[in-house]
Amino acid sequence: MAKRGDRGGSKTRAHIAAVATELFVERGFEDVTVAEIGAAAGVSKVTVFSHFERKEDLALDRLPDAVGIARAVVRERPNGVGVVEAFRRAGIALAEEQHPLSGLSQAGEPLARTVAGSRALISRLREFEHEIEAELTDELESDPRFSGDSELVAALIVAAYRVVAVATTRRRLAGDDLTAVVAAHRDRLDRAFTALSEVFPS
Repeated sequence: MAKRGDRGGSKTRAHIAAVATELFVERGFEDVTVAEIGAAAGVSKVTVFSHFERKEDLALDRLPDAVGIARAVVRERPNGVGVVEAFRRAGIALAEEQHPLSGLSQAGEPLARTVAGSRALISRLREFEHEIEAELTDELESDPRFSGDSELVAALIVAAYRVVAVATTRRRLAGDDLTAVVAAHRDRLDRAFTALSEVFPS
């Protein structure tokens, strides 16, 4: 995945994303322009696009973190631990800390509602699913400890996590009890990845 230049540094990027998120939550994604975001953040429209390829990425600025996490899971897994099992453990760990990528973050709920109400953002998430699948496939292809079907394993890992995270987010937005949602999230992750690891143990 190509990365844009980081003019002004990561702090500027984070500031722009925070300002954008506030505006999106307040007014809705479609009703905020990139020029307005730049003005509110004290930077030019050009600077905004030097950090983010598209407007949707301003709202979904945590997506690159998912790629980094996926690569780290593969590279840093202990010897003797299969890729699928490593992702099961990582998914449980994200749930325990209520990481935004788990769908369990209470702080991320306003933005989650904004995303759920925007066709453009939902479309971007679906596009990203293919992007991270390709990234994970490449990572598995280059991993000397992995000998399975890289494309198939990557697709199943991404699909399993997406199904659980989306269901969790929907329950959170519906106002379900957090303790029950967390328990269900962990249980579904555990069952899904345990089943996959029996078929793809390497």
